[in-house]
This record gives sequence, structure tokens and C-alpha cells, in this order.
Amino acid sequence: MKTITEQNFDNEYIDCIEQERIDKFVADELDRQIHRYIKAMSGSKQVMDEFISRLKRLGQEEKERAIAQYIDFHHKVIDGLDFRIVLARAYANYCDTFDYFKILLADRRKFDYYLERIEDKYLQFHKVFEENGKFGLRNQKGEVLIKPEFDFLRRVYCYVDDLALIPLIAEKNGLFGLILPDGGNTVVADFIYDDIALRDDYPHFEATKGSEVFLIDHHGRVSPGQPSSCDI
Repeated sequence: MKTITEQNFDNEYIDCIEQERIDKFVADELDRQIHRYIKAMSGSKQVMDEFISRLKRLGQEEKERAIAQYIDFHHKVIDGLDFRIVLARAYANYCDTFDYFKILLADRRKFDYYLERIEDKYLQFHKVFEENGKFGLRNQKGEVLIKPEFDFLRRVYCYVDDLALIPLIAEKNGLFGLILPDGGNTVVADFIYDDIALRDDYPHFEATKGSEVFLIDHHGRVSPGQPSSCDI
């Protein structure tokens, strides 16, 4: 962080209270965007209310991480979303007069600063990596979410209406299971299946074991199933 001097004040200074409030209003806007997404995906009012209630119980940084995580595993939630509009709405909520709102919007340096801050906070997309012939998962910061212990990993993007982590499809020693990207390689579905495919609808996973078919949800709950068309 640069030292603020009289010479660079106009180009470098960001008011910490302003930044704190803008951060809050941006999170509120993205909260509403997720709410609209759940509604569009035919989520019930009870589900939406519970989701909002869970976010409200989180502190600001926890809320930001939860929203970033949701976006990471639900890319469609930001389809068509312009972060410039999100920031403009946050500005509007922050400003107590229209004249000050116009001043903020006209400050390109500050607008670009906040826009970059939004993208850094919320576009935290994970990546599969390979190490010694095994696959793992890292987030944007390089932190390991799944240790490289698997012969195959498939990232999963599917709709869920809560803040739960979405497991990845993984292969180990020729068998398939589900693993959480929680840094601890937590197994959601045991590695006992011949194959696991992603389904369009809930429960999101279809597993086969010999001639048997099972449906598995993102919490690892297993139920008998019938062969269906899978999103491969």
C-alpha cells in the first residue's frame, strides 16, 4: 500500500469508512442477485428466506467469502450481471444526496478501484492442478482445496439453494466417489462406484455399481435410482 502524501492524495486516498460501507452495499446487492437466481430456478419462498437468514448471521468478511464460494460453484448466478451496475447501486445506497452520487460516479479512478476490488473479492474461481500424476484443486489464491491424491477430478456446476459446498467427482484406484473442496479431502460418497455422472436435476449425481444405479445428493445421501440421461 502506497504512503499517502500531499502530492498523491487525490490519486491514492480512499476513505476507509466509505470503503467499508461500499463493501457492505456491494455484498447486499450480490445477496439480492443470488436471491433472484434462486427464485428463477424455482426455489420456494421458504428456501430464499432461509438463505437470506443464513447470510445475515455472517460477519462482513464471512458473507463475502460465502457469496464468492456460491458464485464459484454456480457460475450462472452472474450470467449477464454487470459489476458496474452492482457498484452504481452500492454508490446510490451509500450517498445521501444525488449530487454526491454524481460526484462519485464521475471519479473514474475511484470507480475503477472499487470495480477491481469487487472482482478480486467475488471472482474466486478454483482450478484443477496436477502433481506427480495426481489431481487436486486450488482456489484463485493458490490455496489447496483438494490435495492431489486422485486419478481424475471433475468440477461440478449445479444449482443448489443453500450455502453448502458442492462435492467434486473423483476417481481413485479405479473407483469413483465424491470429495469436498474443504482443504481436508472430506469424502461425501465412498469410492465404491464404477462411475458417477452429473444429472440435470436434484439429486445431482447418478452413480453406478455393477448393474445397480444410485442417486446421490450434494450432502452424500444415497437413494436407489433408475438409469437416466445424464449431463456428461
